[in-house]
Amino acid sequence: MGVSPEQAPDTPTYVTISFEKGVPVALNGEKMSGTDLILKLNEIGGANGIGLDDLVENRLVGMKSRGVYENPAGTILYKAHQILETLCLDRDTMHYKEIIAVQFGELVYFGKWYTPLREALSAFVTSTQQFVTGEVKLKLYKGNVINAGVTSPYSLYDEEIATFDEDEVYDQKDSAGFIKLFGLPLKVQAMSKQKKN
Repeated sequence: MGVSPEQAPDTPTYVTISFEKGVPVALNGEKMSGTDLILKLNEIGGANGIGLDDLVENRLVGMKSRGVYENPAGTILYKAHQILETLCLDRDTMHYKEIIAVQFGELVYFGKWYTPLREALSAFVTSTQQFVTGEVKLKLYKGNVINAGVTSPYSLYDEEIATFDEDEVYDQKDSAGFIKLFGLPLKVQAMSKQKKN
């Protein structure tokens, strides 16, 4: 499908992928079907040495096997979606989604698509994607997929809140109380250990 990263062009290629509720719907501003988007990204990504994997994996029956895969479009879409989620998902949802991703991947790999567990996990994932809408710009360069910008009407990032400067949003002195409460279980545990020693 493509070239090795060493054979890729010496100048980067930029692409912008638009998502609606977690689903890629456009490339560089042009609406496309999923199939057309994948075919175009395979072409663009392959030319830039994207999506080559050489790995040893665990088969269902327990043996190790070596696989060499080409998946330029999948690599690009996965990275773009992941970047957009960092902007649109809250911390707890994002972390839990990362945990179940391993289980979901195993179910699919082991041929267990038509199972109640897979359906339940899919319902959770669908729910998490309600506000994963926006655009992700990527720089493709010699096998690398690099974040070049992301926007979303549902962004949870607010520069005024995220600042560490003095402002009207919150009082930095409040952090002292938070740190004491957050560390309290560790302090109690340490004090308990000291008493026993």
